[in-house]
Amino acid sequence: MKSLLLAAVITVPFAFTSVAFAAGGGDETAPTKPKCKTGEVYDKELKSCVVAREGALDTQGFYENVRELAYAGRYTEAQNVLAFMPQDDDRTLTYMGFTNRKLGEMDMAMSFYAQALAVNPSNILARSYMGQGLVEQGQMKQAMAQLRAIRSHGGSGTWAEASLRTAIATGQTFNY
Repeated sequence: MKSLLLAAVITVPFAFTSVAFAAGGGDETAPTKPKCKTGEVYDKELKSCVVAREGALDTQGFYENVRELAYAGRYTEAQNVLAFMPQDDDRTLTYMGFTNRKLGEMDMAMSFYAQALAVNPSNILARSYMGQGLVEQGQMKQAMAQLRAIRSHGGSGTWAEASLRTAIATGQTFNY
């Protein structure tokens, strides 16, 4: 059965062309390195670092800072910035799941992914990260279910699909 599962994953055309694709689900490039010290976020308009606090940036600005911090492995700092974002937003919930998973809090991560998918069942990034967590736990059948769901929600050929497909095939997950 495991061989059949692996064969099914490997026979799918491999559209993943670069590890530079990052945590967005589409054809996004990797975020830049964080520009600010702990407790600050980068404000594009001011072109400088500002104290991270409610109202310091719009949601998109906070999101970009969270991506940079997560990509750099600064997961706790990313969670601190996430605290200023709408708590019912599926992107916030997805990144709370991701950062908790990377910090070793798998149950909490899965809870956040499930909440993100309850808000937005088409969130292919949450599905990819959840699937990668399932791979880490050896739950390949459930990971395959997330891969199928990504495809059914129009995610074929995206970073989200390719990274989960790779994780299922190799057992290696991504740190971004």
